[in-house]
Amino acid sequence: MTRVYAISAVTLIVAMLAAIAVVIYMGRGQQLADADPYAQCRSSQIAGGAGSIGGPFELVSETGETVTDADIITEPTLIYFGYTFCPDVCPLDTVRNAEAVDILSEQGHSVTPVFISVDPGRDTPEVVEAFTANIHPDMIGLTGTPEQTDAASRAYRTYYRLHDTSDEFYLVDHSTFTYLVMPEDGFVEFFRREMSPAQMAERVECFIEARS
Repeated sequence: MTRVYAISAVTLIVAMLAAIAVVIYMGRGQQLADADPYAQCRSSQIAGGAGSIGGPFELVSETGETVTDADIITEPTLIYFGYTFCPDVCPLDTVRNAEAVDILSEQGHSVTPVFISVDPGRDTPEVVEAFTANIHPDMIGLTGTPEQTDAASRAYRTYYRLHDTSDEFYLVDHSTFTYLVMPEDGFVEFFRREMSPAQMAERVECFIEARS
């Protein structure tokens, strides 16, 4: 009998320890969720945290008006930095973003696609408008002075470098990330160019639903 009692006691202790572990795990999980409502959606590790990317900017819209981030980011927004003369990467990436926006729309989520030019010398408001209209009717195109462009690029930690501008067909080296920005929280995630429209839409939906 003593041996039976001992086994029962050990079994009870193990069960109690398991229950305590579950409570601790759930508590930590809740703490993480409270600290970051998007924790379950994130797949990128960002040096300095998400708060180190994004922030205020002032640029020029397709109609020639000066606008700020508050004017543009009024709902979940996908921001891409590129230039209209880009021979391959920018058209492919912006079309991918537009297709993801359409998938999300079919699922009942409204997301704004935004294109920010890193080639202000050639990308006038009129040129940017023609480019974005060809990609998606809801895409917002932004350009600006070199100073405004530099400030926006620095805010999002993007890279760009213009080649010899004395050649009218010069190219621009630039990073190719797409940034998801929420009006309530600012930047929350970035997406690499190899991601498909469906994959991007699925990831963006996670962030939208986590915030609702």
